[in-house]
Amino acid sequence: MTVQTERPPSGPTDVVKTDGRPGDTGKPRERARSLAPYLLLLPAIAATLVFLGWPLVNNGILSFQNLNMRQFILHLTEWNGIDNFKEVLTGEDFWRVTGRSIAFTAVNVVLIMLLGTLIGLLLARLGKRMRTLLLVGLILTWAMPIIAATTVYQWLFATRFGVVNWVLDKAGWHSMADYDWMGSQFSTFFVVIVLIVWQSIPFVAINLYAATTTIPKELHEAAALDGAGAWKRFKNVTLPYLRPFLYATTFLEIIWVFKAFAQVMALNEGGPDRLTEILPVYAYIEGMGNQHFGMGAAIALLTIVILLALTSFYLRIVLKQEEDEL
Repeated sequence: MTVQTERPPSGPTDVVKTDGRPGDTGKPRERARSLAPYLLLLPAIAATLVFLGWPLVNNGILSFQNLNMRQFILHLTEWNGIDNFKEVLTGEDFWRVTGRSIAFTAVNVVLIMLLGTLIGLLLARLGKRMRTLLLVGLILTWAMPIIAATTVYQWLFATRFGVVNWVLDKAGWHSMADYDWMGSQFSTFFVVIVLIVWQSIPFVAINLYAATTTIPKELHEAAALDGAGAWKRFKNVTLPYLRPFLYATTFLEIIWVFKAFAQVMALNEGGPDRLTEILPVYAYIEGMGNQHFGMGAAIALLTIVILLALTSFYLRIVLKQEEDEL
């Protein structure tokens, strides 16, 4: 006698979750996991809004006011619309300083990227001891405070007791014994450029050296076996790996150099005769120096707009080059 047992259902069985309840899809838990990255970003977003967004909003409000010491002391608010922007944009000084700032940024960034890249490649070729020694020197340079470094450069290029003038005098250029490096526009800019390039090279060099460590050694060995020389290996092997790092580092250097306020202000306060002012210094002198705070706020806001335009133009070029390569 045969006993017929019940056949199990052929359809899909209910999925039992970890909580033991059948049919639980686990959507709340998945939703919580998807929201976790955004929750982790909340502190950084809040700090950005408080410490960057709120001052930017206040600066924008001030740019539409006629605010000087009288209004500041009496707590008066005098709105003048876009008069501050009209006065700035119709004046020759703003456009002269803007052109000077762009040229100043371009010269600095080209020198920084060129020298920083060469030193980064040198780090990759040096032995362990020499590489460590050079890295220590770069890190100490990078860690030096901006005002302290500017003070050292003031001593180096001092007129009577500066080391640079003394060395040039001993080397045969006796006319440079008492040369005033802060007495002309070009010589002052030369000192500022040397200072900024010296401060910026460590960042680029260390980044590029770190990028070279990601390049597989097998690629260089294969290129060498194929008869490629040093230049071809650099062009076809090293450079493609370094290109994203070069793009990102150049972008950061454009921003850092364009807003180089402390070096110019501490070295010579935009002198002589305001011939070395760049936009951040120009905004400070017009706002704080001349006590026209609304005008200074308008210049600062326009400086941000110009910087965003420059960086957007650079990013557009980079993205177009990447599309052409693809």
